[in-house]
Amino acid sequence: MAVFAALFPGAQVLQNLHPLIVHYPVAFLTGAAALYLLAWLGSRERWAWTALWMLGLGTLGAAAAVATGLRAGDGVMLSWSVRDHILEHHKHYMLAAFGLSLLLTGWGLIARPMPQRGRAGFVVLLVVMAALIARGADYGGWMVYGYNAGGSLPQPIEFAQ
Repeated sequence: MAVFAALFPGAQVLQNLHPLIVHYPVAFLTGAAALYLLAWLGSRERWAWTALWMLGLGTLGAAAAVATGLRAGDGVMLSWSVRDHILEHHKHYMLAAFGLSLLLTGWGLIARPMPQRGRAGFVVLLVVMAALIARGADYGGWMVYGYNAGGSLPQPIEFAQ
């Protein structure tokens, strides 16, 4: 534990591990979507292989982010109004994105590195997944920066539009 505290002193004030984990799958999954799109448009199979690795790593990271997020949800200090107006939406968008990442990772692994049939649909679903992530991350950022989720200000801060 002392090594963890020395390496990550800022983590000592966090209410949970979710903020430490969540940024990796966001980066990997949105990067995979962009790289798959470029691989498709540029007919670059090597890029598709890299995108598949990014998709797989992002999905693994998303599993950890979902697990830590669900575990943290009940313990984070937020008013019920913020939970209803922001946290629930954040959770639903991110669970949908995670489900889509699982589907797309399975599809990508079966049709390595990118499907020949249904390729346009595959890429469209990747873009949809990235949009879900962006929308869900917006709600997450709103909680953190608008309502001090996991911070040190007096809680709870009520929801205000």
